Amino acid sequence: MSDIEIRRAAFAWLGEQVDVHGQVLSRDLLSKGFPYKGERIPLVSPQGIFKPRQMELPLSITTVADGPYQDAFGPALLRYRYRGADPNHRDNAGLRELIGRRVPLIYFHALVKGKYLAVWPVFVVGDEPASLTFSVAVDDALALRAGVDLSTKAEDVVADIRRGYITATVRRRIHQAAFRERVIDAYRQQCALCCLKHDELLDAAHILPDADPDGEPVVPNGIALCKLHHAAFDRFFLSVRPDYLIEIRQDVLHETDGPMLKHGLQGMHGQRIQLPTRMALRPSPDLLAQRHRRFLELTH
Repeated sequence: MSDIEIRRAAFAWLGEQVDVHGQVLSRDLLSKGFPYKGERIPLVSPQGIFKPRQMELPLSITTVADGPYQDAFGPALLRYRYRGADPNHRDNAGLRELIGRRVPLIYFHALVKGKYLAVWPVFVVGDEPASLTFSVAVDDALALRAGVDLSTKAEDVVADIRRGYITATVRRRIHQAAFRERVIDAYRQQCALCCLKHDELLDAAHILPDADPDGEPVVPNGIALCKLHHAAFDRFFLSVRPDYLIEIRQDVLHETDGPMLKHGLQGMHGQRIQLPTRMALRPSPDLLAQRHRRFLELTH
């Protein structure tokens, strides 16, 4: 089997899975992999650097949630740790070989246990044995789908600028996706207001937005909400007080409409939201107080 053909088939299959399941994929799905010429090609394994037996060179690298390695994004590149401390370990040697051959691979970032954000194509662009790290850059998946060869030397003039921009964009996307998964996991996959449990209809609402100096992407600055209640929260139809009670805007309380308004909003006035079991993951009363003051300013 051709290594590059399997690699391109893996990229195409990942694109199909993201179209179906969204940007976050389960480990079960990735471990099962995809069919190719009568065989099944997995995309991940317990090892962070993974080469399926049908291939010559590694197909994917994975950052594991709470794993032993401290992989991190710098200003424009991912710093990916060697496997172990031996620079010549076969997995490290395999990644090093990708640099010279300009071969793309897949990066899986664990958001929470068992859930991954898939990023492709990525290129290993640097090797630093002294710090036991590789430098990895993200490139343009749309161009790859269109058949553009991203590995040619003719690309070198613009590749660094493009890859730096795309890698920084992906870093932000990973942080946003991690925030969503951690918040929804803390609320046991249900809306804090109505207890809706369909994952596809759940969001992680920021108490204070990203642009706010205190609006960090951490669980105490988030609440798991269904899409209806997220929109109502963002547009100040409702607020959550520091004592975790729901307050509906006064004009909305006095409206007359159908059952959705009555049960979906008005009936929740004065009710307590569902909270994470762990105290440390509950919404910060200080952040709720800041937002509730804004709610009162806008609605009274």
